[in-house]
Amino acid sequence: MSVPPVPVDQSGTSTPWRMPWVLKASVGLHAAAGAAVLAMPEFWPQALASVAANHAVITAVGLWPTSRLLGPNILRLPQAAIARREITLTFDDGPDPAVTPQVLDLLDAYQVKATFFCIGVRVTQYPDLAREIVQRGHRIENHSHAHRHTFSVSGLKRIEHEIRQGQDAILEAVGRAPRFFRAPAGLRNVFLDPVLHKLDLRLASWTRRGFDTARHDADQVASRLMNGLAAGDLLLLHDGNAARTARGTPVVIEVLPRLLDACRAHQLRPVTLDAAFA
Repeated sequence: MSVPPVPVDQSGTSTPWRMPWVLKASVGLHAAAGAAVLAMPEFWPQALASVAANHAVITAVGLWPTSRLLGPNILRLPQAAIARREITLTFDDGPDPAVTPQVLDLLDAYQVKATFFCIGVRVTQYPDLAREIVQRGHRIENHSHAHRHTFSVSGLKRIEHEIRQGQDAILEAVGRAPRFFRAPAGLRNVFLDPVLHKLDLRLASWTRRGFDTARHDADQVASRLMNGLAAGDLLLLHDGNAARTARGTPVVIEVLPRLLDACRAHQLRPVTLDAAFA
């Protein structure tokens, strides 16, 4: 397994990146396996098996969206935000001209703010809608440029290019570069953390998600999001690629009022991710 290089910031100055202990252990295992084969060539099958098992483990970790083994990953809000009874609602895969305006109207009706993890190409396609999100007091963060299904198996340069393009598209549309990144489907590999470090971005996953792109039952989605609802939660919904109910309504539009009512009942205040970490 190749080791990600030391990141270089925009000015070209080397900055320290701390390799996660899992990757350090992986590098050590590769070195030990190589040394064992050199010393005792007859043990090459065992060495090869150990390396293959290591790669399988690293791959599995990347397919675990809420894992922190490949680098820092925000799953909950910080203690200061918890003390303020704050919660963050995030909406992925937009902006979508059919759904996002309805989400914005509901958020306005409840006088709360949210974070939208937008896809760069959609921001470029609907720049006015992206600007409306920001003008209404919400934040747009980076959800990659094209939301490619191959993101988690891409190399270092491809991942950096994809994230940079997303940054540029959002900056051009709304005049502010994102501070947070969410990987497509939450899936990643060993190259993501050094790229995020280089671009001064923080990976944000979630505490809980409702699977509102796949489930058509609003009751099920709402139940998953509201079960155990508490201060500090980081919840994942979708304004893009939203599933529809049997009536043809986007599931998120039926779920969101219930979720916001639950926040009020628990005296929780939805804020943007940026505000929670301010």
